[in-house]
Amino acid sequence: MGVCRATKASGDPCKAPATGPHGYCWAHDPANAERRSRMASKAARSKPNREIPAIKALLEDLTERVLSGDLETSRAAVANQLVNTRLRAIEQERKMRELEELAERLEALEGVLKGRKKA
Repeated sequence: MGVCRATKASGDPCKAPATGPHGYCWAHDPANAERRSRMASKAARSKPNREIPAIKALLEDLTERVLSGDLETSRAAVANQLVNTRLRAIEQERKMRELEELAERLEALEGVLKGRKKA
């Protein structure tokens, strides 16, 4: 098995092992261009969660209002339960995104291994 014959964006030669029949690694093989594009697009869409700072501010406000006596504790308890439910939903979404990304990475690695077995 040889080394990838592609040149990186920096101008340096790629040093990854060539896995495809044309002498390219998985990342440079034209046969994987569509999959790489989908993966890059998905990565670009996964932005850090902006809800967390808003939830922290809400919790801080609830705490201040309860401590000052402006909000009764029973209402604050219900609000806190709703915030916790929201946090669990955010965490579940994060886990699902992580699983999808891992599945894609595993698929890519399996493709590399399949190419190595043929070589």
